Amino acid sequence: EVTITKHTVDLDANPFVPDDWKVEEHIKGGQFEFDPAKVALYLDDQQEGGVIVGNKLCKKLKGRPVYNANLLDFYLKHPNLIPEEWKGKAIFFWGTIYRILRGDLYVRYLFWSGGGGWRWSIYWLGHSFNGGDPAAVPASN
Repeated sequence: EVTITKHTVDLDANPFVPDDWKVEEHIKGGQFEFDPAKVALYLDDQQEGGVIVGNKLCKKLKGRPVYNANLLDFYLKHPNLIPEEWKGKAIFFWGTIYRILRGDLYVRYLFWSGGGGWRWSIYWLGHSFNGGDPAAVPASN
C-alpha cells in the first residue's frame, strides 16, 4: 500500500531572512496544501524571446497571484517534489522581496546546480530577466 504524504506549506509565516537582510514585501498566501499541479511557471510577454528589467517585472506582477519564498524553502526541504523540467531555469518567488546590501531590492530563486543539487540564490531587481527566469505562480486549473 502506497502512503501519500500530505504537505502543508504555511505561506502566511514570516519568511527566512538571512543576516543583515530586511523583508521589503511578503505577500501571504494562507495554508497551501501542496500539490505540484497547483504550481505553474509564468513568463511575462516581454520575457518570451526578450528581457525585462526586474523592477518593471515586479510592478507588472503586482496584483497577480505569485508564490512567496516560503514555497522556495519548502522545495529545498523536499527536493524530490521539484519538477524535473525546472532544471536549467531560475524559478523566482516574487511574493517575497528583500532589501539587502546598500538598500537594493532582490528576489530569491531556486535553481539546479548539477552536482550540488537544488540551491537558492538572489537576483537584483535592477538586472534583466529573460525566458529562463519564470515566476512560480498558482496554476489556473
